[in-house]
Amino acid sequence: MTEPTTTPDPRRPDSWLEPGKLNVQLIYVLYLLGFLIGISSLVGIVFAHLNRGKAGGWVETHYTYALRTFWIGVLYGLVSVILSLAVVGVLLAVATIVWVVVRCIIGLQKASAGEAIAKPETWWV
Repeated sequence: MTEPTTTPDPRRPDSWLEPGKLNVQLIYVLYLLGFLIGISSLVGIVFAHLNRGKAGGWVETHYTYALRTFWIGVLYGLVSVILSLAVVGVLLAVATIVWVVVRCIIGLQKASAGEAIAKPETWWV
């Protein structure tokens, strides 16, 4: 009697919308595009909230890092707007933009290498 031959399902490539490396990279890119197209950062935060807790492992640190990057960036941005009556607000706005860009670049580099974020809950870089 011959056994039926079953071929295992080939591993499906990661999707941009499913939790994982590609999704985390997409979130960081959407945050960066948010400086040109404002709504893209909102799409990125939705992806981060929807996929947090589903991936596990090193990817989970990136979701925490990405979420905190967005919300702390919003906080810094609001403080900048309030302080924009003084020159300090403009300087803080520039510093906030640099901070978000640096965090996104760090996240992209570590995600590409498959590494976890060492301190995902930090307020710094």
